Amino acid sequence: MLGMRWTPLAAMLVAGLAAMLLAGSGPAAAMQTGGADLTRSVPALRETDAVASIDDAADDPAIWRNPADPTKSLIVATDKKAGLNVYGLDGHLRSTIAAGRVNNVDLRSNVMIAGKRAILVAASDRNVIGDGRLALFALDGKAAKLTEIARVPIAMAEPYGLCLYRAGRRLYAFVVGKDGLIIQLRIDAAGPTATAIPVRTMKLATQSEGCVADDRTATLYVAEEDVGIWRFGAAPDAPTTPIKLAGVDGVQLIADVEGLAIAAKGRNRGWLIASSQGDSAYAAWRLPDYRYVGRFRITASGAIGGTSETDGIEISTANYGGDFKHGLMIAQDGDNAPKAQNFKLVRWADIATAFQLK
Repeated sequence: MLGMRWTPLAAMLVAGLAAMLLAGSGPAAAMQTGGADLTRSVPALRETDAVASIDDAADDPAIWRNPADPTKSLIVATDKKAGLNVYGLDGHLRSTIAAGRVNNVDLRSNVMIAGKRAILVAASDRNVIGDGRLALFALDGKAAKLTEIARVPIAMAEPYGLCLYRAGRRLYAFVVGKDGLIIQLRIDAAGPTATAIPVRTMKLATQSEGCVADDRTATLYVAEEDVGIWRFGAAPDAPTTPIKLAGVDGVQLIADVEGLAIAAKGRNRGWLIASSQGDSAYAAWRLPDYRYVGRFRITASGAIGGTSETDGIEISTANYGGDFKHGLMIAQDGDNAPKAQNFKLVRWADIATAFQLK
């Protein structure tokens, strides 16, 4: 800086730059150095077996709670290059179904399937680009196996996100397209042939994927990757205009915004959690007032690694017994080197304690 006049302002700028270099640069570093938005850490407790496919393959999980013995509950998750995997809460693979390129997954229990109450699993099917489908399966909770029911065509070129919504006896699927198109379909699997009839469409401006519906409050949340989180009414006759909940601001949310999940409490309380993929963190908002709570990362614990660049997440605050008697969070791990990608399991109690959630 030859010839530069050393003023008090210049000294302040250099000091500030030096502090940034010492702490690391960018919003993520600021989050780690303190202040109201300090990013907390919670340990991973368990992990699933790695998916069979390499590179970017694991994507989205869903949880089925076994009401007879919650410790024998199951995780259904996507290997988006090969199909669906079923894991026990110990993380071990129980079965696989070769469903091809299915991206996101969700499930509901006590659904009428071919005249009997069963567990219905739905996945966004993008095996053929330009010919999007909704893939439907039945989960045998005792055998931990999936059986395909149907592949229903939908008017979407490339389905990405998917979440289910139940209103009374009616079951709906929201399928989110790569271009931001959202189609709501009414699912009927009670008869010999399963159907999924479109009842409404919505639209976000750019690439979107993650979504979650709150059955308690009839609210749909959708992540527009480079923009933020939006909410809609989930009822088929609700307005189609989105309401912005949070934006990608480089502080609370760092693009891409990916998976969304609800940690439910009571009739309408709880927390909405989002994967802030750009800095491998998760952000939380309180329900129902949407007050921002803070951020956390899932870190290594012993031989279990942390998570990075997470896609899909799922949370249940129900009692699963043992380590998960206060619920659990499942998060896709975008690295898991030297093995292929997998999913990490975290005690919800550890997250609640980190933020003193009540």
